[in-house]
Amino acid sequence: MIDTLLSAFATLLTFQHLFYMLVGVSVGLVIGVIPGLGGIAGLSLLIPFLYGMDEITALAMLIGLVAVIPTSDTFSSVLMGIPGSSASQATVLDGFPLARQGQAARALSAAFISSMAGGIFGAIILTGFVVIARPIILSFGSAELFMLALFGLSMVAVLAGRSLAKGLAACTIGLIIGTIGGAPATGEFRMIFGFDYLYDGIPLVVVGLGFFAIPEIADLLRKNTAIASGHTLGTGWFQGFRDWWANVWLSMRCSGIGCIIGAIPGLGGSVVDWIAYGHAVQTVKDNPQFGKGDIRGVIAPESANNAMQGGALLPTMLFGIPGSGAMAVFLGGMVLLGIQPGPSMVGADLHITYSVVWSLALANVMGAGICLALAIPISKLTQIPFQRLAPFMIVLICFAAFQATRSLADLTALLGLGVLGVLMKRFGWPRPALLIGYVLAPQAETYFYQALQFNGWSFLGRPGVMIIGVMTLASIWFGLRNRVDENVQPAPQAEGTGDTPVLKTRLPQIGFAVAMAVVLLVALADSLQHDFLAQVFPLSVSLIGLVMLAILIPQLVRGKTGHHADFDAELTGEHVGQAGMGSLWGGLAWIAGLVGLTALIGFYAALLIFFPFFLIVRAKAGPVAVVLMTAAAAGFILLLAWALSLNFPSGALQDMADLPWPFR
Repeated sequence: MIDTLLSAFATLLTFQHLFYMLVGVSVGLVIGVIPGLGGIAGLSLLIPFLYGMDEITALAMLIGLVAVIPTSDTFSSVLMGIPGSSASQATVLDGFPLARQGQAARALSAAFISSMAGGIFGAIILTGFVVIARPIILSFGSAELFMLALFGLSMVAVLAGRSLAKGLAACTIGLIIGTIGGAPATGEFRMIFGFDYLYDGIPLVVVGLGFFAIPEIADLLRKNTAIASGHTLGTGWFQGFRDWWANVWLSMRCSGIGCIIGAIPGLGGSVVDWIAYGHAVQTVKDNPQFGKGDIRGVIAPESANNAMQGGALLPTMLFGIPGSGAMAVFLGGMVLLGIQPGPSMVGADLHITYSVVWSLALANVMGAGICLALAIPISKLTQIPFQRLAPFMIVLICFAAFQATRSLADLTALLGLGVLGVLMKRFGWPRPALLIGYVLAPQAETYFYQALQFNGWSFLGRPGVMIIGVMTLASIWFGLRNRVDENVQPAPQAEGTGDTPVLKTRLPQIGFAVAMAVVLLVALADSLQHDFLAQVFPLSVSLIGLVMLAILIPQLVRGKTGHHADFDAELTGEHVGQAGMGSLWGGLAWIAGLVGLTALIGFYAALLIFFPFFLIVRAKAGPVAVVLMTAAAAGFILLLAWALSLNFPSGALQDMADLPWPFR
């Protein structure tokens, strides 16, 4: 075994293999920086180049890409508050506040060191468990997988903020959004309301960008400032390393969590960062500032999401069961190369397995090194006035969202969810709780009905279920004691109001809560139209959500000033009373304008109109800057579409005129 491990390392240390690994790392870095694309798009780009390649060289290139995307996606999460992929959602909670405090380089360097450590840890775990993992992974049935999904949902207790009712209600809304489309048990379609787009549900890219990217863009645009408010931007490289070293055991624990979650098919990157973040919140006792810019809130998820890749390779290579969407594409690449996943990977093909292990470790070192070298110069982007960055971000976000299903409805859904995200941020509803609910809804429902069908309610007595159940209860207990709030301060007690309810000022909050109750009532009514296995999950979730809102709405109506449920950023936010503040809806209006123009004349033609118009009207840019920035944006989007074989949304007039690419 040791001889095989060393020979695999020697084979990898050739110029050809290292060169192709660097190609994979470079492509992964670029893909990771662009919000919404992720590993599936990157691996799909490289698959056509595998024909005729040596199998170990080809795998090194694929692993190079897979390993570094969770590293490079940190750039957009920290600098712009936009999750670069599903594995970097939790990083936004503390990484973006650090960037706004002028500590972007510190946050990035800590994240990259943590990612490298997590990736190497994952490779070590993959090495040690490659032989003994088979019986462990096969011992997880539907019942245990359902309980793991519940364990992921228990992180809502951490992210609920001041109001547990708001947190749980937000989670149920996310679960309901996640159940839109076909029921996994019966194939019945739920809550589609006659829209073909909803048959397959709303894609994760659209949900993530809608709830996180759009509200941040709207918030930054109204302030007319740069992302960072401090003047120490570009420093803190060594501080980030010291932060990681001071929390090295937290990093190792979260890396272990990442390996375990990654090895379980179906969970993967969508939830591992939240579980790691929740673990950090529950265990850190030394002056926690989570949600406000705590560096440990960056170290924990970044350690876990890179370590997850090592864990995800276990079921993919040993059983042919991909642990995630990216691993499914990787599995296709293995088959294309003539490598058959299964027991042979720990037998005759053990040298291939260990070449993957070494590739994973080396790729993480390469990726972290390149990102560390770029951390300080790229972090200076946060000093640019945001109104000059905004059109790039708006165009890129719309383009990335469209690639989800390549339907114009992607952009409509993005805009609609963006409005909901803006309102949730305004009224202090925790958006991460909603996102956790959305991400875990399909797994939770699928494994729940399978456990019921295979074992009945007796599945609750299985030893694995009971152990995970105890862990879940412990997580909820710790979470309730250490809740994280996106909003720093509760609504202060107004002078002279005493204990008098201020119903008039709370009407917008009450109206929003009532609107969410209507959404849950619609979901409840829809669920009653289906068979038992298709209705039990959305029915239960709707009832829980309505109970939470039945608690929340009276608190808003009758609660005293300063009640923990009372929050309206338009009355108490840091921008209130400051000169030069724009409208809350200004940013959304610009995005809606681009979407409307796209529906009419197509995305690329709309870009050529939207970009200069925004720069002239909103950014007050000069003619030379307008021409150069528009040309750069148009050229970049065109090159990206050509390189990744992506389509542009077409408009009604384009379809009538039958124009050539890129104008259709």
